[in-house]
Amino acid sequence: MDVADLGLPVDVPSTALFTDQYELTMLQAALKAGTAERRSVFEVFTRRLPHGRRYGVVAGTGRVLDAVENFRFDESVLAFLRERAIVDEETLKWLAGYRFSGDVWGYPEGEVYFPGSPVLRVEGTFAECVLLETVILSILNHDSAIAAAASRMSSAAGDRPLIEMGARRTHELAAVAASRAAYLGGFATTSDLAAGFRYGIPTVGTSAHAFTLLHDRERDAFQAQVESLGRGTTLLVDTYDVAEAVRTAVEVAGPELGAVRIDSGDLLLVAHRVRHQLDELGATGTKIVVTSDLDEYAIASLAAAPVDAYGVGTQLVTGSGHPTCSMVYKLVARAESADPAAPMVPVAKKSTGGKISVGGRKWAARRLDREGVAEAEVVGTGPVPDELAGRQLLVRLVEDGEVVGREPLDVARDRHIAVRAALPLSATQLSQGEPVLPTEYAQGLSGS
Repeated sequence: MDVADLGLPVDVPSTALFTDQYELTMLQAALKAGTAERRSVFEVFTRRLPHGRRYGVVAGTGRVLDAVENFRFDESVLAFLRERAIVDEETLKWLAGYRFSGDVWGYPEGEVYFPGSPVLRVEGTFAECVLLETVILSILNHDSAIAAAASRMSSAAGDRPLIEMGARRTHELAAVAASRAAYLGGFATTSDLAAGFRYGIPTVGTSAHAFTLLHDRERDAFQAQVESLGRGTTLLVDTYDVAEAVRTAVEVAGPELGAVRIDSGDLLLVAHRVRHQLDELGATGTKIVVTSDLDEYAIASLAAAPVDAYGVGTQLVTGSGHPTCSMVYKLVARAESADPAAPMVPVAKKSTGGKISVGGRKWAARRLDREGVAEAEVVGTGPVPDELAGRQLLVRLVEDGEVVGREPLDVARDRHIAVRAALPLSATQLSQGEPVLPTEYAQGLSGS
């Protein structure tokens, strides 16, 4: 059984209601106006990165493909729309036969992006494309935010593994998506069993303070855990007195004790003291795991500490202060009429307040310097310059309604590690700054 093919139950029969009402009312109006069948191109992009961030991470693409496949208006969904009088009967009849039949192109999952990058491009009729706006944005904005935070944390952690443990800090289904995005961004394991079941992510976990408090003595709790899980288990040592707990842990498990976990206090100071104590007790191979409201800055501050792994929860699943990427889904080109042969024309919103869009069906490429380090994100319309032809970023994900770009999560994870390594070194600095690559617009385009 391929666990990646399994889904988790949700409270609606399909992804069709993961949408905003105005998408259906736009469809109804377009059907009446005779414009619904005009060929259209929508693009997903962000006008800016979260304040101080150097790059974004594309995550959630695989979930978008699942959502597009499962975007169906079955009888129960249609009955809900009819009861609420959200759209008329003609529109309901059209929705009953809805199947996305267009094309989707996008940056491959795990790739990085910058302001103006056409992260996803959806092509088809206006009617079939406009309905996908909200579900696509909800997935990409959430997952990419988590993956960006995870990427920064994994950079700060270096070779030390990271454990995702934020399920209790967010919505139960968001927790599964967050685990997936965190793994893509460089985390090694998750505590969330649903994420392990759904996506095959390695899972870990031993005990909490409640298990120690359950027992009359800390020694009894440690003894019970070691007898059940073996000497290689991880014992939580900060319920009472850390030094006494470490001494007891080694007495119970012996020098073969797998690890101790510290979840409070001055982690830098306590880690040094615990490492010294473990070594004195002969448990030189016992590892130290630290948790307790860590973010990328706290992880970086522990770089010189004798820490072997980090567990991260709240800050990860909330995007470390940036829970969304502010991606938008905009119509950038449409046909002059519903005639399949009608020419396409670029369209774009014009407004004040920084919400200007750039029209036209776009390509994107990453230019490298002589040493092979990325130096610019180039976005344009029309022919791709010969020197950039081999550096194009968008790949086909859906062709004529059929998913063709699905790939294992580990492939996207490995891609991100490689792509991040090809960025300038300043990309991984935690100090705030501008995007590490400038976005250059070709073919007469101007940035928003």
